[in-house]
Amino acid sequence: MIALVAGDVAVRRPDHVVIETASGVGYRLGVSAETLKHVPAVGQPVSLHTHLIVRDDALVLYGFHAEEERDLFLQLIGVQGVGPKVAQAVLGGGSARQLVGAIIAGDAARFQAVPGIGKRIAERIVGELRDKVGLGDWDTAVPGDDLAVHRADDPRLLARDGLVELGWSLPEAEELLRGLTGDTPEELIAQALRGARR
Repeated sequence: MIALVAGDVAVRRPDHVVIETASGVGYRLGVSAETLKHVPAVGQPVSLHTHLIVRDDALVLYGFHAEEERDLFLQLIGVQGVGPKVAQAVLGGGSARQLVGAIIAGDAARFQAVPGIGKRIAERIVGELRDKVGLGDWDTAVPGDDLAVHRADDPRLLARDGLVELGWSLPEAEELLRGLTGDTPEELIAQALRGARR
């Protein structure tokens, strides 16, 4: 099993990279948008954790900047209806910490915002993984990490869902709420709407 690939970046594309190792072999790794942020420019050294998927017609290698992302990928592809490409799209939606926080919070809307994922798959991801991801290393919020672990009744989540119902997209709603403070969803929504009028 290939667990890690280290070398120089030979190719850097939106959905994959090619890493040339010291032996002169180039490995093509599918990557998420989140991992791509951590991949340097062509010619620079990089090390990525990997997972190999064996299909009837191909061997496909996926790369991850952190073990936590790889672990979440493995859990995602265990969900019925979620293949590697959909799992990579989900991982492109934020850090592993943020995504696990959304799962624990029951925040299916975050996953429904990913292209190619409908309401049923989003709810399945949350439903099947909520008990599997566990709190463990994820239950400590990091300063500035707005989407770390939430309680399902978090006023910020409720405010965001309210803004989505009013017609804003999920990313727009999150942007409107960025930096706002309030004890109730209504208070947060009111502040966000005032900010949107400026």
